[in-house]
Amino acid sequence: MLIIGGGCAGLTVALRLQQTLRTRLRTGQDEITLVEPQPYLTYHPLLAEVAAGTIDPRHVVVPLRRTLPDCRVLTARVTRVDHAARRARIDAAAPGESGLTSELHYDVLVVAPGSVSRTAPVPGLAEHGLGFATVGEAVSLRNHVLEQLDLASTTRDPELRQSALTFVFVGAGYAGVGALAELEDMARYATKGYHNLQADDLRWVLVEATGRILPEESPELADHTLAELRERSVDVRLRTTLESAADRMMTLSDGSRFAARTLVWTAGTRPAPLLNHTDLPLDGNGRIRCLPDLRVAGPDGLPLAGAWAAGDCAAVPDPGAEGAPCAPNAQHALAQADLLAANLLAAAAGQALRDYHPDRPYCSTSLGVGRAVAHTRRGQLTGRRAWWLHRARHLRRLPSPERRVRILTDWLLAGLFRREVVSLGSVEHPRAEFEAGFTDLHPGP
Repeated sequence: MLIIGGGCAGLTVALRLQQTLRTRLRTGQDEITLVEPQPYLTYHPLLAEVAAGTIDPRHVVVPLRRTLPDCRVLTARVTRVDHAARRARIDAAAPGESGLTSELHYDVLVVAPGSVSRTAPVPGLAEHGLGFATVGEAVSLRNHVLEQLDLASTTRDPELRQSALTFVFVGAGYAGVGALAELEDMARYATKGYHNLQADDLRWVLVEATGRILPEESPELADHTLAELRERSVDVRLRTTLESAADRMMTLSDGSRFAARTLVWTAGTRPAPLLNHTDLPLDGNGRIRCLPDLRVAGPDGLPLAGAWAAGDCAAVPDPGAEGAPCAPNAQHALAQADLLAANLLAAAAGQALRDYHPDRPYCSTSLGVGRAVAHTRRGQLTGRRAWWLHRARHLRRLPSPERRVRILTDWLLAGLFRREVVSLGSVEHPRAEFEAGFTDLHPGP
């Protein structure tokens, strides 16, 4: 079996199969190969707390080889899939390199490469924008925000100071709202350490193209979150888009223009580009067409033999949404992966397969220390109780007992000691100091 992708869906499928087929895997009767460009899973729902410094960055990643000792884990990119020939091409080279390609042959294919950030041709976005989809980006954003506070405290230029203290987030889904709220909470606390900065000097702008924030939440909970953000002086612009960020000058569709040195892009995701290099049927949004039992649907609507998919890349019908595909989020990815593993075992045993019937989505997001919004079976929660529930949910969903203990320890220590609000910006350019030594020895003309 070949599993493409080591995210929530891919890792969970491999883990469930490993638990059931351990003896067959160790004796070589079965073989599971998982291919993922990174040697770890990143648990995205906790990235906002990484950016805020509450959680150690290493604790939201799950090492694949340690978690899957009975599977074959390859750190590489799948560049093409020819399912008709049961063949996949992989490239183990680092970005920018080439020549390390090879082919894998398989009997059963599980496609779960997830999604990537959806960008737009906005002038200046590529030069000045920051993403928020990886641990590196979360750490970099934290360092960047703290560096802006240092710059604003040091400069005597009022325009530069205002630009440094203006933070713009584009996209008001879970990622954007959670990241902004956590960083606003951290920066507010950090200003206490500056003699010439106040929390009210900071300007936070949230830009959303639609008429509401948190589209997956109920309107009531979304309205509560909007009210809380505005109470914290966050400037929320609904039905507004970013037209340009050239020269760090933000131009919005509502006609406003202002300078900002921080631009964070969290405006949605799109299926992994790999899907365009397969012979698997895709829907209009570029996701793999799937049947309710998670088998890939062929052009005739019948199951495509030996092909399965789950997670953000799979267009799995959602019975609760009148047949529309399930939303690309971690909750669906984990639930689909559990069912996919069970159906794979059932198919091998000649048993009936089960369709995917998702539970009601019980979503939540943290809005800073002691603040959150959450769905429950009995209704909705806000404030500190929602915050505790949010943490408990994600601690339970994290697919690694060791990482659960480490994150729980981080939370306990964060409650006992003061926040660390020191920028480690030098880690972004670790060779800068070394290279500067050569410049000093051999100055240019």
